[in-house]
Amino acid sequence: MRGWRREVAAVAVRCLRRLSMAKSKFEYVRDFEADDTCLPNCWIVVRLDGRNFHRFSEQHDFKKPNDDRALHLMTKCAQTVMQELEDIAIAYGQSDEYSFVFKKNSRWFKRRASKFMTHVVSQFASSYVFYWKDYFKDQQLLYPPGFDGRIVLYPSNQNLKDYLSWRQADCHINNLYNTVFWMLVQRSGLTPAQAQDRLQGTLAGDKNEILFSEFNINYNNEPLMYRKGTVLIWQKINEVMTKKIKLPKEMEEKEVEVTRTRTKVVPLHCDIIGDQFWEEYPEILAEDS
Repeated sequence: MRGWRREVAAVAVRCLRRLSMAKSKFEYVRDFEADDTCLPNCWIVVRLDGRNFHRFSEQHDFKKPNDDRALHLMTKCAQTVMQELEDIAIAYGQSDEYSFVFKKNSRWFKRRASKFMTHVVSQFASSYVFYWKDYFKDQQLLYPPGFDGRIVLYPSNQNLKDYLSWRQADCHINNLYNTVFWMLVQRSGLTPAQAQDRLQGTLAGDKNEILFSEFNINYNNEPLMYRKGTVLIWQKINEVMTKKIKLPKEMEEKEVEVTRTRTKVVPLHCDIIGDQFWEEYPEILAEDS
């Protein structure tokens, strides 16, 4: 017994020595690190945007006004982020931006803002490069894309809903303008400067009238992904898969269908400004979700 105690004491002494050796006269520099802990009981929103994506889209021949390949790639990257950081309750994306909402009670990264932002942006950017070939096939990636990020805290559910409503309203405004603009350029032969002059000072009703009267386009019939953006939520999905099993008293394996329930990140293209979405998915704002 005494030998065992001496051994434990020796181990403790060695640990203390290692700790003292790890400290140095240079360790004071840690005091310069700013405390960026996010306030408790607040929704943490990380919004990222493509850096200089106007040039990037031109260099890579994105279709105008909307390129399905680019939009689906953005959504794939956002799904990857959510699967890696499971404390994200909901995400919303349009064009070259995505917003990720972390739960109010999240303790990830000790609620350090810099950790939230760098993890989201780095995971998203690396996924964009990794999955590029899956969506753009033979289109070569000419140079790495860049993304910047910011963090905003929202204390109430209504604040968060208003934020997401703002982003979806922005999606509608931008897409309506771009749809009319590129119709004027591509089908009416106007230069970009002429199309811009034509649309200067016009309201939403004016733009809808131009689309309908000049191009026979009812804007309300445009794909929801363009008009509403993409909402990502967690949903339980039943997946049917084939599994090989060996039945009793039988020599050979047989294939049987097995249904399994998995929680996956599902994209939706719907309105989130009204109450219907939040009534249909109340678990998103639930405190214990």
